[in-house]
Amino acid sequence: MILERVDNMFEELKSIINNAYTPISNYKVASIIVTKDKKIYKGVNVEDASLRAGTCAERNAIFAGITDGLKKGMIESIHIMVSSGKIGKPCFVCRQMIVEMCDEDTLIRCYSTNGDYEDYKVSDLCPHPFDENDLN
Repeated sequence: MILERVDNMFEELKSIINNAYTPISNYKVASIIVTKDKKIYKGVNVEDASLRAGTCAERNAIFAGITDGLKKGMIESIHIMVSSGKIGKPCFVCRQMIVEMCDEDTLIRCYSTNGDYEDYKVSDLCPHPFDENDLN
Protein backbone atom coordinates (compact mmCIF):
# COMPACT_ATOMS: atom_id res chain seq x y z
CA MET A 1 0.00 0.00 0.00
CA ILE A 2 1.18 3.53 -0.72
CA LEU A 3 0.80 4.66 2.88
CA GLU A 4 2.06 8.20 2.25
CA ARG A 5 -0.63 8.74 -0.42
CA VAL A 6 -3.29 7.26 1.86
CA ASP A 7 -2.32 9.58 4.73
CA ASN A 8 -2.68 12.65 2.48
CA MET A 9 -6.18 11.79 1.27
CA PHE A 10 -8.05 13.54 4.09
CA GLU A 11 -6.83 16.99 3.03
CA GLU A 12 -7.33 16.23 -0.66
CA LEU A 13 -10.92 15.10 -0.02
CA LYS A 14 -11.63 18.25 2.00
CA SER A 15 -10.29 20.35 -0.86
CA ILE A 16 -12.76 18.92 -3.40
CA ILE A 17 -15.90 18.09 -1.38
CA ASN A 18 -17.44 21.52 -1.92
CA ASN A 19 -17.18 21.02 -5.69
CA ALA A 20 -20.06 18.53 -5.42
CA TYR A 21 -23.22 19.70 -7.18
CA THR A 22 -26.03 19.00 -4.72
CA PRO A 23 -28.70 21.71 -5.05
CA ILE A 24 -31.45 19.45 -3.71
CA SER A 25 -30.00 17.26 -0.96
CA ASN A 26 -26.97 19.38 0.00
CA TYR A 27 -25.35 16.00 0.83
CA LYS A 28 -21.88 16.39 -0.62
CA VAL A 29 -19.57 13.45 -1.21
CA ALA A 30 -15.98 13.35 -2.45
CA SER A 31 -14.00 10.31 -3.51
CA ILE A 32 -10.44 9.68 -4.57
CA ILE A 33 -9.13 6.52 -6.21
CA VAL A 34 -5.46 5.63 -5.78
CA THR A 35 -4.07 3.11 -8.26
CA LYS A 36 -1.26 0.67 -7.68
CA ASP A 37 0.92 2.74 -10.04
CA LYS A 38 0.33 5.92 -7.98
CA LYS A 39 -2.24 7.64 -10.21
CA ILE A 40 -5.18 9.34 -8.54
CA TYR A 41 -8.67 10.00 -9.85
CA LYS A 42 -11.07 12.34 -8.10
CA GLY A 43 -14.85 12.51 -8.13
CA VAL A 44 -17.71 14.31 -6.44
CA ASN A 45 -21.40 13.56 -6.48
CA VAL A 46 -23.58 15.36 -9.00
CA GLU A 47 -27.37 15.49 -8.72
CA ASP A 48 -30.15 17.15 -10.65
CA ALA A 49 -33.87 17.72 -10.35
CA SER A 50 -34.73 14.19 -11.51
CA LEU A 51 -32.27 12.75 -8.92
CA ARG A 52 -31.81 9.54 -10.90
CA ALA A 53 -29.75 11.21 -13.65
CA GLY A 54 -26.89 12.22 -11.36
CA THR A 55 -23.96 10.15 -10.18
CA CYS A 56 -22.17 9.35 -6.95
CA ALA A 57 -18.65 10.52 -6.15
CA GLU A 58 -17.22 7.00 -6.06
CA ARG A 59 -18.51 6.10 -9.51
CA ASN A 60 -17.51 9.51 -10.83
CA ALA A 61 -13.89 8.85 -9.73
CA ILE A 62 -13.95 5.30 -11.11
CA PHE A 63 -15.38 6.52 -14.43
CA ALA A 64 -12.61 9.13 -14.67
CA GLY A 65 -10.10 6.31 -14.20
CA ILE A 66 -11.79 4.10 -16.78
CA THR A 67 -11.67 6.99 -19.26
CA ASP A 68 -7.91 7.07 -18.65
CA GLY A 69 -7.50 3.29 -19.12
CA LEU A 70 -8.12 1.97 -15.60
CA LYS A 71 -8.81 -1.78 -15.54
CA LYS A 72 -10.06 -4.21 -12.90
CA GLY A 73 -7.44 -4.89 -10.25
CA MET A 74 -5.48 -1.65 -10.76
CA ILE A 75 -7.06 0.17 -7.78
CA GLU A 76 -5.09 0.16 -4.55
CA SER A 77 -7.48 2.19 -2.41
CA ILE A 78 -10.69 4.22 -2.48
CA HIS A 79 -11.21 7.19 -0.17
CA ILE A 80 -14.64 8.65 0.58
CA MET A 81 -15.80 11.67 2.58
CA VAL A 82 -19.36 12.90 3.16
CA SER A 83 -20.36 16.40 4.26
CA SER A 84 -22.73 15.32 7.05
CA GLY A 85 -19.98 15.12 9.67
CA LYS A 86 -20.50 11.37 9.92
CA ILE A 87 -18.47 8.57 8.38
CA GLY A 88 -20.31 7.62 5.20
CA LYS A 89 -20.01 4.41 3.25
CA PRO A 90 -20.64 3.74 -0.46
CA CYS A 91 -24.22 3.19 -1.58
CA PHE A 92 -25.06 -0.19 -3.08
CA VAL A 93 -24.88 1.05 -6.68
CA CYS A 94 -21.33 2.21 -5.98
CA ARG A 95 -20.52 -1.04 -4.19
CA GLN A 96 -21.47 -2.89 -7.37
CA MET A 97 -19.05 -0.79 -9.42
CA ILE A 98 -16.37 -1.24 -6.74
CA VAL A 99 -16.81 -5.03 -6.99
CA GLU A 100 -16.47 -4.75 -10.78
CA MET A 101 -13.19 -2.81 -10.62
CA CYS A 102 -11.42 -3.86 -7.41
CA ASP A 103 -9.85 -6.89 -5.83
CA GLU A 104 -11.65 -8.17 -2.74
CA ASP A 105 -8.84 -6.94 -0.47
CA THR A 106 -8.76 -3.37 -1.87
CA LEU A 107 -8.77 -0.78 0.91
CA ILE A 108 -11.83 1.46 1.22
CA ARG A 109 -11.26 4.25 3.74
CA CYS A 110 -14.35 6.21 4.75
CA TYR A 111 -13.76 9.59 6.43
CA SER A 112 -15.77 12.11 8.38
CA THR A 113 -15.06 15.80 7.81
CA ASN A 114 -13.40 15.98 11.25
CA GLY A 115 -10.75 13.37 10.40
CA ASP A 116 -12.22 10.20 11.85
CA TYR A 117 -12.17 7.24 9.49
CA GLU A 118 -13.02 3.56 9.19
CA ASP A 119 -11.18 1.07 6.99
CA TYR A 120 -12.86 -1.71 5.06
CA LYS A 121 -11.92 -4.20 2.42
CA VAL A 122 -14.19 -4.69 -0.57
CA SER A 123 -15.04 -8.11 0.86
CA ASP A 124 -16.26 -6.42 4.09
CA LEU A 125 -18.67 -4.11 2.29
CA CYS A 126 -19.66 -6.66 -0.37
CA PRO A 127 -19.58 -10.12 1.27
CA HIS A 128 -21.85 -11.69 -1.37
CA PRO A 129 -21.08 -9.82 -4.61
CA PHE A 130 -22.85 -10.13 -7.90
CA ASP A 131 -20.00 -10.42 -10.40
CA GLU A 132 -18.92 -11.96 -13.69
CA ASN A 133 -19.19 -15.45 -12.14
CA ASP A 134 -22.96 -14.94 -11.82
CA LEU A 135 -23.28 -14.31 -15.54
CA ASN A 136 -21.95 -17.70 -16.67
